[in-house]
Amino acid sequence: MTQPRRGFYIAGMPYPASQLAAGLYLVATPIGNLGDITVRALQTLAGADLIACEDTRVSRKLLEHYGIATATTPYHDHNAAAVRPALLRRIADGAAIALISDAGTPAISDPGYKLVREARDAGLAVTALPGASSVLAALVASGLPTDRFLFEGFLPVKAAQRRSRLSILSRVPASLVLFESGSRIEATLRDLAATFGDREAAICRELTKLHEEVRRAPLPALAAHYAGEAETRGEFVIVIAPPGEEEAPGTDQIDAMLRAALLRVSVKDAVGEIVAATGLPRRDVYRRALELAKERSDAIA
Repeated sequence: MTQPRRGFYIAGMPYPASQLAAGLYLVATPIGNLGDITVRALQTLAGADLIACEDTRVSRKLLEHYGIATATTPYHDHNAAAVRPALLRRIADGAAIALISDAGTPAISDPGYKLVREARDAGLAVTALPGASSVLAALVASGLPTDRFLFEGFLPVKAAQRRSRLSILSRVPASLVLFESGSRIEATLRDLAATFGDREAAICRELTKLHEEVRRAPLPALAAHYAGEAETRGEFVIVIAPPGEEEAPGTDQIDAMLRAALLRVSVKDAVGEIVAATGLPRRDVYRRALELAKERSDAIA
């Protein structure tokens, strides 16, 4: 059987590609199980003039699995600034370009959003094709509240910056979703337990794959588990329950949160962060922020 030039296969059966208008197409790809891709996504990848990939070697496995022969080009953090103008010119000249990440929905924790922004600023068509998302898969599998959540992505690599950020996040009145690598999961869980206390959390690893693991327990127990002989290969999604009413912040904690924020941003922005995270009256937080800022200024002087 001869493979059509612009098409794909599902279980050995050929299907035609979509006829695409010029534009940028944001295509969600599987986060592990190759079966977790939509027919529309396959039609678009097969019909595009070019596929911009985070890593062409990773994407090639998916494309070859479905018999898609569309040309690919790398688009990632290290080359995005140089490649982006060329992609936009091709779209303006009439090309249909699909953007995919290594896994999940593009433009989440990758440079895709800059391409989307500049395409829209240039008046070019942008189409999003929804699909797999490790954020949502982990959230719904965790058994933790889903009515309100904050996706934080990767925490800072440096320990001091990570702890500073966690002190702010600890008061967010929603479930938190974080990404972490296997090499840093032990240190991150240790800092989470120290900052969030006994709050319940879920560690999700190898989602949708053969050895999928979702482990839910209080943070200190999770930290102890991953400080031992637990498997840490791959990337992790951490879901943390929102604070309970009994965790209302005390004066010392508010001061710690303000001090951490004032190291990064202005008094106004620091106040905004703490008010959003705690729900405390802006006037009270602002007054305390001014006092702490003055103390810091006097100490430096």
